[in-house]
Amino acid sequence: MQEKHVDITTKDGAMDTFITHPDGSGPFSAVIIYMDAPGIREELYDYARRIGTVGYYCLVPDLYYRQGKVRFDLSKVDDAMREKYRAMRRTLTNDLIMDDTRALLHFMAQGEPVKPGAKGAVGYCMGGTFVTAAVSHFPEEFKAGASLHGVSLVTDADDSPHRLLHRFQGELYYGFGELDALTPPAEIAKLDAGLKRCACTYQIEVHPGADHGYSFPVWPTYQRAGADRNWERIFAMFHRQIPAYT
Repeated sequence: MQEKHVDITTKDGAMDTFITHPDGSGPFSAVIIYMDAPGIREELYDYARRIGTVGYYCLVPDLYYRQGKVRFDLSKVDDAMREKYRAMRRTLTNDLIMDDTRALLHFMAQGEPVKPGAKGAVGYCMGGTFVTAAVSHFPEEFKAGASLHGVSLVTDADDSPHRLLHRFQGELYYGFGELDALTPPAEIAKLDAGLKRCACTYQIEVHPGADHGYSFPVWPTYQRAGADRNWERIFAMFHRQIPAYT
């Protein structure tokens, strides 16, 4: 496996991005991982490595780069830290992240070992919002997207990510926790109703007994059954929409 950190030029500065892919010249199908509110950490890089080992070129951009190098030690998480990373999350907008996504797509087209066209995206928590927005803003680039315990997917805001989903014609997977208060059943139902009106293929799965953050082994809410099912669904979708080896 190959790994590197690259400062990718955006409208607002240099965005540190972790990249991993198999040995060899490729080209490989590409996948972007959109981080959750606690931000960049080795755990997300390990997820990228897991995707890379089955044949993909995977990127993990630091979406907090506008605020400098922000890192949280989640082994010491408390209410004060939670408020800090929630405040960081509030500095981001869908428009800003779409600008960043545009920069990532441009970078990949400049000689990286990436197949043109059909790409994938995976996002956690707020990253699920950004996946939903990205596949809708760049339907010619993305064919597969996964949102895990995603939040703010259907809101009254003008930039709510669900509003442009009709433009996407690939495949989406949404994994939720049954006990997650941030995504009550009514919101999931609204998302389902909106997706039914779209041309894309999709699956919504609510994991019994799972809470917010169930995907992450370091969190007390980790649920292995739900996390493993996510990977099963994601890799099956990638195989259908953006196969690693063709």
